[in-house]
Amino acid sequence: MRETLKKMISYYKPYKGVFFTDMFFAIMASAVALVIPLVVRYVTSTVIYMDRDKAMKTLVIIAVVVTLLILFQCYCNYYISNYGHVMGARIEYDMRAEIFAHFQKMPFSFYDDQKVGQLMSRITSDLFDITELLHHGPENITISVIKIIGALIILMSINVKLAFAAFVLIPFMIMYAYFFNKRMKRAFRENRVKIAAINEQIEDNLSGIRVVKSFANEDIENEKFKVGNDAFLDAKKNSYHYMGGYNSGLTAFNTMINLIVIVSGGIMITRNAVSITDLLTFLLYINIFTDPVKTLIDFTEQFQNGYSGYERFQQILQLEPEIRDREDAIELKNVKGNISFDNVSFRYNDNAHRVLKHINLDINAGEYVALVGSSGAGKSTLCNLIPRFYEVSDGKISVDGQDIRNIKLNSLRKNIGMVQQDVYLFAGTIFDNIKYGRPDATKEEVIEAAKEANAYDFIMSLPKGFDTDIGQRGIKLSGGQKQRLSIARVFLKNPPILIFDEATSALDNESEKIVQKSMEKLAKNRTTLVIAHRLSTIRNAKKILVLTENGIEEQGTHEELMEKQGIYYDLYKLTKL
Repeated sequence: MRETLKKMISYYKPYKGVFFTDMFFAIMASAVALVIPLVVRYVTSTVIYMDRDKAMKTLVIIAVVVTLLILFQCYCNYYISNYGHVMGARIEYDMRAEIFAHFQKMPFSFYDDQKVGQLMSRITSDLFDITELLHHGPENITISVIKIIGALIILMSINVKLAFAAFVLIPFMIMYAYFFNKRMKRAFRENRVKIAAINEQIEDNLSGIRVVKSFANEDIENEKFKVGNDAFLDAKKNSYHYMGGYNSGLTAFNTMINLIVIVSGGIMITRNAVSITDLLTFLLYINIFTDPVKTLIDFTEQFQNGYSGYERFQQILQLEPEIRDREDAIELKNVKGNISFDNVSFRYNDNAHRVLKHINLDINAGEYVALVGSSGAGKSTLCNLIPRFYEVSDGKISVDGQDIRNIKLNSLRKNIGMVQQDVYLFAGTIFDNIKYGRPDATKEEVIEAAKEANAYDFIMSLPKGFDTDIGQRGIKLSGGQKQRLSIARVFLKNPPILIFDEATSALDNESEKIVQKSMEKLAKNRTTLVIAHRLSTIRNAKKILVLTENGIEEQGTHEELMEKQGIYYDLYKLTKL
């Protein structure tokens, strides 16, 4: 816990000036609050016994001084509420940027095991609670400690016996708070898990809302959501059970403190051991003392929320990306596009079964190579190893003779273009989505890329042309249109190595022909790997590789493989049926 708190405190470093000023004003505001009862004691014990004129002058001076103190306290509270909150927002900004940048570094294998709703929860609700703790936590503790210690010192100076009576229940309050504190921490941590699960379920449902409606399964989704929602409610009930015991118990302790002071003070007054003025002062200070207790109650809940959120935040940051640049990694320059697989094997982290076994393959620069095989043979996996979306388990992959593990990731991936079956387009305009291929491209270059991809005509037929908003994931476009935009994006990127991962398998015949032409134009003079679903589209490939669970079983041209009448022959005949 000490290490975790040290890491949390480190986020104050860029804002030390604001932080210490915030703490100064918190101390000053507390000090003013402690002064007011002393003023009341002075008035009731001294001023009321002065002659009228002197008393009036003294009261005027007191009124002016106290008014100035109140104005000063007002500014202190304004600074805490305004600049202190801005500091909290800046810390939240820094932490959100840090975790988002960390997400960008994580490999595909990380996202294979994570759910979007869970990750979104780390960036949104968790971070808000963390920064609320980082802003309010120190000032709440400071204000509370100043008021409690200040009240104790002042009360001890007025009457030691009555002060002991006022604070006799404090040890029991601490033990009571400690008992409930541990259970509250556990309950709030459980809340975090449950709300993240709900976020995950909502994200999953809304992303697939068209599937839900097409099957008329709204009731099933509501029932699934009810299970998660009920679990969250149960977790909340548990946390509020302990919080209720905590709050009600401490409130009862505060009331008992007042009662003990009243009874003890009354007994002392009958014995002339304390004056009515001192008893009144004590009661005022007890009320001041109860305020920081209430603040600490709020802080306890805030601490549980913020600390449990920060633990989850740290869990992500402590995950080191499996795939990263080596210290001596080099830039890939003047890329020709030669690709070599040397005894490459691969398995996923959670699967002892090897997806790829001892793959040996040489692809020459500018060569057009097709990969075919049954589902699960590892075609997509093989292609995903080239840009290091996954790391090989054994062997090595080289580009132009360089082991890809010795090449900077950014440099490697900039030289590889991918067109996938499941096209992802970002919410925004057509222009923005094409430009994503090369953010520094000019408008003319974007238009030219659209023309090369046979997308220009359909774009210009839309009401706003390139400025047309395509909706979430390009929902307003057809499959063929989305695919052509993804090809235009790669045209703009202009990489020497291309990978087409079943880019036309989900298209109708007409769209497939248009996209196929765009792909062939894009592939010209580039090293190209094509994963083919429809074998008729790869008949002209210079080399066709047949991939099975045993590795590359066959390779050759279409004519050569048909003459062998092996696996490829059977696959081709099957697709012609």
